[in-house]
Amino acid sequence: MLGLAQRLSAQADVRVQTEGEWFFQEPDGKRLAQVPRGVVVGGGAARGDWQQVTLEGWIFGGSVGPTVRPGFDLAVTRAPDENLRAVPLGTGALVARLNRGFALNKIGDSGRWVHVRREGWMKRDALEPVAAAASSASASRSDTAQGGSIPGPRPGADTTPAGPPPVDPSRAQPARRTTLYRAPDGPAAGALAPETPLRVLGRSGGGEWTRVQFEGWVKTADLATAPPGVLVGVSAAELRADPQRYVGQVVRWTLQVIALETADDLRPDLPDGTPYLLARGPLPERGFVYVIVPEAKKAAVAALAPLATVLVTARVRVGRARFIGNPVVEMLSLEAQP
Repeated sequence: MLGLAQRLSAQADVRVQTEGEWFFQEPDGKRLAQVPRGVVVGGGAARGDWQQVTLEGWIFGGSVGPTVRPGFDLAVTRAPDENLRAVPLGTGALVARLNRGFALNKIGDSGRWVHVRREGWMKRDALEPVAAAASSASASRSDTAQGGSIPGPRPGADTTPAGPPPVDPSRAQPARRTTLYRAPDGPAAGALAPETPLRVLGRSGGGEWTRVQFEGWVKTADLATAPPGVLVGVSAAELRADPQRYVGQVVRWTLQVIALETADDLRPDLPDGTPYLLARGPLPERGFVYVIVPEAKKAAVAALAPLATVLVTARVRVGRARFIGNPVVEMLSLEAQP
């Protein structure tokens, strides 16, 4: 434990200066997690445009379990993700949001919380050193500690503040009643009233869309509980927007049958010769989805009438297929709808 502490203290801390910056497994490798603006991470070696960093924080013990992955102790078990926090409290500052399967090393624990860390890589231009800010604060504290007092304003000096107070870019509110979408150009999820408090999580590349988070309450009787391990309410637009996040996850979708087809070499994300269902949805979305059909369910799918509505439980194989961009999922169950 002492060696670990020495390694961590030897790192030069850096601060994330862009909202929702990605934490990668390797430079130009798999994206693992998004880190909010302002989070401080341990800085390591640099490699071109990349810098090795260490995420460290606290995660709820019930959301992780042992893993067989070499070099790691734990993995996130909660679907679809869990929060990594700066302190062992549910109200602690958010360090990162970790998807299910995210591997971690355990440092210690405190009650029902586990102290964990994970090394990875981030873009260097998204990071800034914190040493300068720390030195400035340290110098200010040193002056006070040496018995000196902070001089007051000179007689007749202008005490008007230099400018307006700083704006917190992580907070916003609608200027008017506005539509909330599940993903950019995706289906509508509802409407937000003016002045609803929002937390800004990130922005699209062109700045046209802003990802937001807010808290609220609904009547318990209006909720449908998802089966264990199944995601409900996830749109195809969300898969296209963040394809790696949902790979391996199980979703439940209402789809409209178009046709039963056989995969060929023009669809490289489907095994050649595999039967698949071309469907529209998940409703009310108008895009298309490829559903790989197991041999045991081929007859049942073939018997469906075109434009029939079905409820499909499936595992995500590809969030966004090459060339066409449609999600590819593997059928687990099928229920015809009236």
